[in-house]
Amino acid sequence: MTDLERDEKMMRRALELARQASLEGEVPVGAVIARGDEIIAEGRNRREACKNALCHAEIEAIDAACRALGGWRLWECDLYVTLEPCPMCTGAILNARIVRVVFGASDPKAGSCGSVVNLFDLPYNHHPQLVSGVLREECGTVLTDFFQQLREKRAVKKACAEEAPTEKRTE
Repeated sequence: MTDLERDEKMMRRALELARQASLEGEVPVGAVIARGDEIIAEGRNRREACKNALCHAEIEAIDAACRALGGWRLWECDLYVTLEPCPMCTGAILNARIVRVVFGASDPKAGSCGSVVNLFDLPYNHHPQLVSGVLREECGTVLTDFFQQLREKRAVKKACAEEAPTEKRTE
């Protein structure tokens, strides 16, 4: 299997996890940690369900990989994630010593692997290899569709609230 074939296979699994997150009402981000062709751990956004800002897909996957491998150094592992990691997740990636980060869609609002800033360029003691744009369109579409549906639900809710009759009090 070539690197591109492996990258696409792992990203397709991350996309499945992102779609699952979307069905749960979460921002659709999925992550997979692999060692070679073997998936070690997976994660998906669960911030709403867990009511916890730390419940990003990457953090969940890193935590599961550390537990599966019995240590915090993931020096033989690659991370595949559907959306460019934020600063928190990028910090966790650095600390876990992940070898390679492969992401699909860029994040112009919080992306810390090149969009807003590239934290991997700073003089830390670890510098993961970065691959961007793998299945970019599919990853972007999952996000775009989720936020479009969210806007439509909010518009319907607002319209219903405006149409609801107000009670008149009689004295």
